[in-house]
Order: sequence, then structure tokens, then C-alpha cells
Amino acid sequence: MPSPAPRPDVVLITKADCHLCAAARAAVARVTEALGIGWSEQSVDSDPALRERFAEEIPVVLVDGIQRDFWTIDEARLERTLRRALDGRS
Repeated sequence: MPSPAPRPDVVLITKADCHLCAAARAAVARVTEALGIGWSEQSVDSDPALRERFAEEIPVVLVDGIQRDFWTIDEARLERTLRRALDGRS
């Protein structure tokens, strides 16, 4: 019997005083909660490497280290991406 696919690693990259980040946080929370998976948040404010990489694209959603969305999070697209990851497809 095949083992289940590992849970996708969902990370929201944010920064302080970011109005889009609040909306992105809510969107990621809704999608991941509906699918029963967790997520984490990292701020560019405390990580110079993240700030350099994503300076103009905050907020950013990463799934398994791959940038999947930025600025305004498309919940339907994020859900499709996570469902594929949960099914063992990329």
C-alpha cells in the first residue's frame, strides 16, 4: 500500500504595516483550515535574505518552497495547488 503524500509546507511571507498581508493571512488560513493542514508565517522584517528575494512581491505564498502567489492570494488557485500536493502531485 503506498504511503500518503507528505503534508505540503505552506509559508506566507509578510512584512509589518502591510494591508495586503492581513487579507493574505485570512485567505491562507481559510484554505488551509478547510483542507486540514497547517501553515506558517515568516516576516521579511527579521530576515534580510527574504527581504532581498521578495522585496516587491509581499505578501508571498510558498508551497513546498515554490512561490505560488503574491500580492493578492487567489484562494481557488491555492486550494487546487494544495489538493494536488496532498494527492502526491506537484
